Amino acid sequence: VQLQAYGGGLVQAGDSLRLSCTASGHTFSNGAMAWFRQAPGKEREFVAFLRRGDNKKSYADFVKGRFTISRDNVKNTLDLQMNSLKVEDTAVYYCAADTVYVVGRMTQARSYDYWGQGTQVTVSS
Repeated sequence: VQLQAYGGGLVQAGDSLRLSCTASGHTFSNGAMAWFRQAPGKEREFVAFLRRGDNKKSYADFVKGRFTISRDNVKNTLDLQMNSLKVEDTAVYYCAADTVYVVGRMTQARSYDYWGQGTQVTVSS
């Protein structure tokens, strides 16, 4: 199973970016897929997850109303639409997936067994 994230780049504050994550070797028809991020010197933090099956979505408070997580079943990708980007959104963004959904645990990085390599998002002022 491989996850590959792409779509990062250098943008200005207020701009938008769309990240995508391709999954090969598994469709992850169950469980959940998520985005995390890690800024320099900081721990990896939860951004958003999408539960397979009913597409339940959950977001970190700091991205609510700005980011949207979605799944493209045709392309088999997990997407993160990021609008109104802020300087503090600068980080490496990772996609993650797991075949098991555990209530109350999917905002934790340790709940995911599969990780992509990360894509850099840099927001300048």
